[in-house]
Amino acid sequence: MTTTHEIKVYGMMCTHCENTVKKALEKFDGVSKVSASFEQEKVTLDLEDNTTGIEELKDAIVAEGYALTPEAAVEDDEEPAAQKDTKSESLDEPPPLSNINFFIQGMHCANCALAIEKAFARTEGIVDTAINLPLEKGFVSYDPNLMDDQKVLEVVKNAGYSASLESSQDQTAGNREKFRFLFALGVTVPMMVIMHVMPFGPVVTNIILCIMATAVMGVSGRTFFEGAYYSLKNRLANMDVLISLGVSAAYFYSLFSLIFLDASQMLFFDSSAMLITFIMIGKMLEARAKGKTSQALKTLLALNPDTARVIKNGKESIVDVSMVVPGDTVRVLAGEKIPVDGEILGGKTAVDESMLTGESFPVEKSAGDDVTGATINLSAPITMSTTRTGSDTVLSGIIKMVEDAQADKAPIQRLADTISNIFVPVVTVVSLITFAIWYLTAPGFIPSGSTPFLFAFERMIAVLVIACPCALGLATPTAVMVGSGLGLNRGILFKKGSALENISRLDMVLFDKTGTLTTGKPSVTGVFPAKNITEEQLLSWAASAETNSTHPLAPAVTGFAREKGISPEPTSDSKEISGRGIECRLNDQRLKAGNLALVADDNIPDNIRAKGQELSNQGKSLVFISLDHQVKGVIALEDRVKPEAKDAIGQLHTAGIQTALVSGDNKAAALWAAQQAGIKEVAAQIMPEDKINQVKKWQAKGLKVAMVGDGINDAPALAQADIGIAIGSGTDVAKETCEVVLVKNDLKDVNRAIQLGRKTLSTIKRNFFWAFFYNILMIPVAAGILYPAFRISLTPEAAAIAMWFSSLSVVGNSLLLNRFGRQLDA
Repeated sequence: MTTTHEIKVYGMMCTHCENTVKKALEKFDGVSKVSASFEQEKVTLDLEDNTTGIEELKDAIVAEGYALTPEAAVEDDEEPAAQKDTKSESLDEPPPLSNINFFIQGMHCANCALAIEKAFARTEGIVDTAINLPLEKGFVSYDPNLMDDQKVLEVVKNAGYSASLESSQDQTAGNREKFRFLFALGVTVPMMVIMHVMPFGPVVTNIILCIMATAVMGVSGRTFFEGAYYSLKNRLANMDVLISLGVSAAYFYSLFSLIFLDASQMLFFDSSAMLITFIMIGKMLEARAKGKTSQALKTLLALNPDTARVIKNGKESIVDVSMVVPGDTVRVLAGEKIPVDGEILGGKTAVDESMLTGESFPVEKSAGDDVTGATINLSAPITMSTTRTGSDTVLSGIIKMVEDAQADKAPIQRLADTISNIFVPVVTVVSLITFAIWYLTAPGFIPSGSTPFLFAFERMIAVLVIACPCALGLATPTAVMVGSGLGLNRGILFKKGSALENISRLDMVLFDKTGTLTTGKPSVTGVFPAKNITEEQLLSWAASAETNSTHPLAPAVTGFAREKGISPEPTSDSKEISGRGIECRLNDQRLKAGNLALVADDNIPDNIRAKGQELSNQGKSLVFISLDHQVKGVIALEDRVKPEAKDAIGQLHTAGIQTALVSGDNKAAALWAAQQAGIKEVAAQIMPEDKINQVKKWQAKGLKVAMVGDGINDAPALAQADIGIAIGSGTDVAKETCEVVLVKNDLKDVNRAIQLGRKTLSTIKRNFFWAFFYNILMIPVAAGILYPAFRISLTPEAAAIAMWFSSLSVVGNSLLLNRFGRQLDA
């Protein structure tokens, strides 16, 4: 047998103290569910009989340096510091770890996150690190004897990034990137005009172009150069290095030519500015997309009400919800949100738990039942005893699961960033070797009018320019841009470019039921009158009673009757019975409409009872109609499966993708919905924490898993899945947490999104092939391999033109994706 104990503890000053006490007590046999509160100066725990004695636990608390009485705590405070140090050093157990999560600014790609993780790996006292690129957050566990929060932030800053405990404004990064892009565009367009019109003569025009290109590089290109600097500082080579290399090659060659060679020749200042402008388009969109998940978490937090009605000493007062503590008595009126988790002390009501379960039908609650914070009390006032507050509530648990699931995902290491770690150093070395060879051997080959240095320098610049990462940098974003555009035009919104890549590799798709596979609204599916009663007569009685009801099923019944042209008759003495239905009087006869419990004492015909059992086994909701204590029939309602569901599931099966239904609804309703949609795998009565486990279960089998959902309760599973897919009519939280949104609410778009992802990925692979094939072919030519035999060499100008041909081939290949749009429409 287990008994709950409460021990008063004095001297705890913070959550660190709480963790110390908890860990000390959890070592003992028979101890479980330990919770400590420094604010309330107490510890509560469950202790199995005939195991550890309560005195042993108290001794353990004292051994940790805390007191069991206020007087002892005062004496401890007066104890000399030297004695306290001795006591601390005598403990064999290491101190508990401290955890911190913080916001990071300045990350551009997965290599940035890797650079920060490497910086922490080299820091003494850091135990565990997770850097989440999409969230722009870091999660670190450290030894408090060696580190503190400020030192953790300093590690990030020393790696070249900014870190803070508070989030910056969501739009700041997007606005900054937008300004840089508009500035680059505003300068580049006039540059192109000046370049072609030449209104001031070649020399003056080149000087003007130099000034304009310098402005673009200083304002808009600065972010790439900073990123490249810190990337190289951390011994990594990311896309910023490639971009900086290409821009610098075009700009500094032009600057060198302007000053030392021929100021009147055609230079390539416009190329450097245009390159920055094109890449800034992608950077601006990337910055705008960042922070979406953190916004989803803010939306989750906003669900909790700000205030609560607390009853103390018989008086009711409205206080901030943060002031409510476990044990407080709280009153919740009809229509209000329940502020904290608790247990009902008095009152009967219906609670809308769709926030928690995603199911549209309210749940009847009475004394002794648990209620969850942020759910809605629908029908009657209740009083409740608070059991969990703050970070311990169910809602906070959901928020934590979303964060953990996303932090657990490794940032996607893009193919271009991976290859660039090898490509950039190789190209740099090749260009230097080219310069050295031609500088030493050029005297026998160089054309007249040149010098060994200038000839070798031109070959080196040609290698750098022709190997400029334009095609490499455009390979993914152009394909993603066309692919995502095709999707959006057809009601499929890809929120991240990586989603197009990841969705193509899916093996399994999990579907939520209510609002995803089904319409999310109850509707009448059958009217079953007793013998000698017509459907019209039964519907008339039902509509007459339900007109007075506030139950969610009532509008479905009255609306169905209205569609049939049946109007309700006037009734009197209407009385709603919580958890059962409604009673009223019709022509001096008692009329009832509700569940089986409401009419249990009335005369129920055998065929109606049998039909009710049959319908109940199919997962349908039932409304029995009784007049003058005689049950006249039953009306069946259900949340219908969407018309396109069966075809959508069939398309996925044809594509070789498995499907499963994951629902918080009862087993009968889940099985019935799955059967109608053609899904064989079913998991019913699943709570949010179990939904995420369902995703993990299939992932543990080595499958790439997608989750399709629409509610807040789906958010943790959407975040854990390899691809989260939200229905467009679902909650904002679901849409923020996922990677794909089905704007038109068409389940067939799940298969369309997968097919589009597969086509986009194959296009990206072809783009990379052409980009690298082109470089492998042209770099030797630019290095001058053909010059000794054929006197053919590429000048930097020709190399720049050839570079753009590479880019055009990649863009053209990406545009071919548009042809696939017609197949999607088929």
